[in-house]
This record gives sequence, structure tokens and C-alpha cells, in this order.
Amino acid sequence: MKIDGVGQSEAEIPGADEVQWLLQPRGTARLGGPKHFRHSVREGIRLSDPKYVEALGGHADALSEIFPDGVARFWGAITPKKANSEKGVALRDSRVGDEVLFYGEKKFIARATILAKFRNPALAEKIWGTTDDGAIWEHMIALGDVVEFEADAMPLLAAIDGPDDKLWGLKLVSARERARLLDKVAPPSPTPGTASVPAPRKSESASPATLERQALLHAFSTLRTHTRPGGPSLHKPLTLLWSIARIEAGEDRLASWDVFEREVGGLLAEFGGSDSQVTPHYPFTRLRSRIWEVEGVLDSVEDPSPTVLRESGAKAGFVVEAAQLLRKARVRAEAVKLLSRKYFEAADRPLVLERVGLGGHLSASGQTETPGRGDTTENEGAAGPVKRQRVSGMRPERDVDLVRQVKEWHEDTCQICSEPLEVLVGYYSEAAHIQGIGSPHEGPDVLGNMLCLCPNHHKQFDRLAVYIDPAWKVRRTGDDEVLFELRRHPKHHIAEKYVEYHRLLCGKDA
Repeated sequence: MKIDGVGQSEAEIPGADEVQWLLQPRGTARLGGPKHFRHSVREGIRLSDPKYVEALGGHADALSEIFPDGVARFWGAITPKKANSEKGVALRDSRVGDEVLFYGEKKFIARATILAKFRNPALAEKIWGTTDDGAIWEHMIALGDVVEFEADAMPLLAAIDGPDDKLWGLKLVSARERARLLDKVAPPSPTPGTASVPAPRKSESASPATLERQALLHAFSTLRTHTRPGGPSLHKPLTLLWSIARIEAGEDRLASWDVFEREVGGLLAEFGGSDSQVTPHYPFTRLRSRIWEVEGVLDSVEDPSPTVLRESGAKAGFVVEAAQLLRKARVRAEAVKLLSRKYFEAADRPLVLERVGLGGHLSASGQTETPGRGDTTENEGAAGPVKRQRVSGMRPERDVDLVRQVKEWHEDTCQICSEPLEVLVGYYSEAAHIQGIGSPHEGPDVLGNMLCLCPNHHKQFDRLAVYIDPAWKVRRTGDDEVLFELRRHPKHHIAEKYVEYHRLLCGKDA
């Protein structure tokens, strides 16, 4: 079952000057418009909801790829009676990458980017039901992060349709017209003595150029890679992982060619494959897109040589908005999971993540299995031949009162296996953070982010061998078998958002 937008390369998605507007009426209350908007656009549809699983059918995998967090945002349209009507043309000629402007009560009320187009009557009926005459909103679009705002629709509609004062149906505005009319879709400036326009619901700007999280992840999932006998070329995915590691480490989003050539070149030599040339200058410039920029070299120069890059002092990396998104732990975790699972299936993924500097994503705590990595010095131990390491670094300071409290609530009994571990004096347990409080996860040191575990299950939970499902069952990550039900205490309120983050690390976020 085909979905437009899946498997599409970034190069095939319209650039900023090619984006069209799809003007979409929200619909009247009689047809359920406000209710449908709230349900499937503002709140979103959880793809794992049993109500929708069967209806997803052959679209399930593709939609899970488009929405890595498992929550999809959809809108639909009824098949028009005439294929060449204005609505029919809008359905046919709108594209992935175009922008939807939702209209209601003579105002534009929200905007979003089209991430995919597909037709699924069964899913549409499950989400929105049918009209009184049995029609289904079966022509579906998947939407990027939605920004809600309010702007007078009359200036744009007047410029398009003349004196008509209402948007009567679906309408497509060409890229050229959109560029000419951008200033017609903006919240009006408040005048003295009047209330200001409500701010967007999300933190993102309402500007059409704003890069959204879903668009960023979609760009990662649709890289245009060269296919080799052993699978896709790893030049671009390795470069992106390496660049994410730089963001995580607080380094400049743009890397100089000298640094890029040395470090990415080394990664390509190690993981690029025996039949792949070490050519770091290719991803340096060929990644140029909405999420990646190159300074010092004209866009018209497609494949500058290493000499040209060196002499021009070229730099490359994520654009500002992409870097800002990737500074958020949740977005970073989603991006690392998506890239490593999609492009490194045949590789040693843990080793790849360690090498690029993202080894912290292999555990919930963020600690790697290699102790002392970083600023360490080795010394011969005075009492024997075993080498010793002097380790320097920063470790998050834990609140010992919180540790004591969670252990007291559970009486040193593991919340997973319900077994207390007896020691010489009393019992022993460990307080485990669900979303690690150190880098790269940046979780908070609060009781809602903690569990009381035995050492064995603490290690398994931290190394992502087990996870907690939405029904509080503890499952084995490898095969999803239920092992235990998490023991809970009435005073210990575990925040679901931290459990969801841990599931994301385990690849069980949907």
C-alpha cells in the first residue's frame, strides 16, 4: 500500500521556494470539524492503539517510520465528485513538503507541513466516522508538528478570490503565489487598548520557515544514499551521527573541513565497507538541504575537491534550527535511534555509536561500558602489575534524601521481581533513574523519575534489556515477553513521560 513521502529523498522534497499552500477548511460543527481537529490534529492518534492497529494495515510500518514517537497527526478529505474540480486538483497536485493552512470562522487557525499522502478508508472511518450520507474522509495526509495561531484569513482570500469572504472548499495555492502572498498570513499587530493575539500553542515560531521536529526526523529517514552490494552507503548516516554527537557535546554546530576530514574520514575508513572509498568531501557538501548547510563554498559547486574546501576555509553542519532541535534530549534520542536502526542494520551498531561519540545512548544512565573513557591517565599500580586509571570528569550529584525515600517506600524490595536481596545486615537495593540524569539524557533527579531495583534488574533496565509497557508490565526487549508486573506504591507516583523515554531508547516507543 503506497504512501507518498516514504522512501522519498530530501532532494525530492520541495525547497523553501517551491512550497505550495493547501488551504484546508476545518469544517463545521455539524460535520464534526472542531471535534475532528482536536482529536486527530491537536492531540494526535497513537498508532499502537488497538482501535487503529488493524485498520492501519499495510501502512503501519511506513507511518511508524514517519512518526518515531508513535503519535501521528492526520487530516482527511472526501473524494470529490469531479476529478478536475478545484478540490480534485488540490488533492492531486499537493505534495509532501507543502504547507497546510487550516481555516475556520474567517481565520487561519493552524499550519503544518505535509509529511505523507495516502488513501486508507478503513483508518479514516475509525478516526472520524462517516458523514450522514456515508462518505468517508479517505484521502489522508500525515502532518508535521502543528503550530496553532490566529490570523485574519480575509487578506489572503481577497487576494486570491476577490471579494468572496469565505473559504468554501479545499484550495491549492501555487508556490509563486504563495511567495507573493506570504505577508497576507500573519497575526495582526495589536493596537493600543486591544488584547494581543494568542501565542502559538507550541514553542516554535508560527513562521512558515520554521523547521519542525517531524520534518527533521523525516529528513533523516529519507536520505538519498548510494546503494552498494552490502546495503546503503554509510557516508551520510555516519556524518549525521557524528554531527549529532558534536551537538550533544556542546561543540559548534559547524565543523571546519580539516576537523571533518580527519574525524569523519576515520569513521568512513572503519565502517564504510571494503568496497567503499574514503571520500568525506562527498557528505560534507552533498548533505546540503533544509537541515544541513555549507559555508565558504557556493551552492552551485556540487562536489568541490578537498583542496578547494581547505583553501576556502569551508565549514559544514546542521542549520541553526536543526541544531536547536537536537539540543533537546528527546529529539536527539529519536534521531539516534532512527539513524542507527535504519542505516546500520548490518553493522555493529553499539560499536558505531561508541566510535562517533554517542555511546551514552546504549544505556538509560548514559554511562558506557568502557570506564575512564575521556580524560584519564594510566599508572602502574605500586602494589602489583594491574594498571590503574586516574579518572577526572563531572558526575551529576544525586539527592541522597530521594534515594533514601524511594528505598523506604519499597522496603528495599525490587519493583521488577519483588525479591528483597538479603545481605549481612538487612537488605540491599538500588535507586535507579528511569531517564538518566547525566548526559546525554538530561533527566531530572526527582522521585517520579526513580525506581527501586535489585542490582541485576538495575543493570538490565539500564542496559535496555527490559522495558515497562503502558500497562506497567515489565517486558523483555528482545521478544516483548511479559516477565513481571511492576510493583507500585501509592505514594510513589512514577511519571509516565520518563517511562516513555526509556521505551524510546529500547525501540519500543510506538
